[in-house]
Amino acid sequence: MSTHAFDKLIDQIDLFIRKYYKNQIIKGIIWFVGILLLTLLIVSGLEYFGRFGTIVRALLFFSFIFTNLFVLINYFLVPLTKLYSFGKRIDRYQASNIIGSFFPDVSDRLLNTLQLNDELSAQSGNLELIRASVVQRASNLSAIPFSSAIDVKQNLKYLKFVVPVFILVLGIAVFVPSFFTESSKRVVN
Repeated sequence: MSTHAFDKLIDQIDLFIRKYYKNQIIKGIIWFVGILLLTLLIVSGLEYFGRFGTIVRALLFFSFIFTNLFVLINYFLVPLTKLYSFGKRIDRYQASNIIGSFFPDVSDRLLNTLQLNDELSAQSGNLELIRASVVQRASNLSAIPFSSAIDVKQNLKYLKFVVPVFILVLGIAVFVPSFFTESSKRVVN
């Protein structure tokens, strides 16, 4: 019995996992840019109007740095490393559960096919019936494009939060450049 159908199913699950992490990376970039601009606006605005002392400026500076580093690491770098198989990734069972949340009629069948294949490799003897069942289930399931469950365009909904902040920062930078230059110079120094 050929395992080509099962290999195709595994390839589809692996494609889903890669697309899952790529989607997280795109979302992380959008979140990072939005939070970077927002924290820049807040820190610059507080210092521009407040003219704080050294301790408060240091607190503003380090909170800006740590907030943005946290967002960059957790929402961009961690998914990026997982995309390239560094660290603990979601496995095929977890991916099948995620796929099952998008395709409810596939959920149990996909998980059972993966478990049945693992059982097949753990046992010995005449396993042609189990192997045939795995191949049949895999060929039925491989007709469903799992990667279509991840819609990268849904990340555009986060832009509605980032674009106004970007326009505000751009407007202030064009019309009142001292808002950023003076306050940033004081905070950094």
